[in-house]
Amino acid sequence: MSNNETRFSRRTFLFTLGASGAAGAAAMIATTTPQKPPAASANAKRKAKGYHASEHIRNYYRTAKV
Repeated sequence: MSNNETRFSRRTFLFTLGASGAAGAAAMIATTTPQKPPAASANAKRKAKGYHASEHIRNYYRTAKV
């Protein structure tokens, strides 16, 4: 009988430990406020979009010619 009680208390302890960890994580997530990414200007979005040949790319093309 002592063996069953030990398993039960060990099982209860591990269950309680897991449940309290999950509850703690949920509480931390619930209390943090979501942060907004900084808004980029329209010029920055337009410049970053698509292919653009910069100086180092032109240098690579010049040196890679066969």
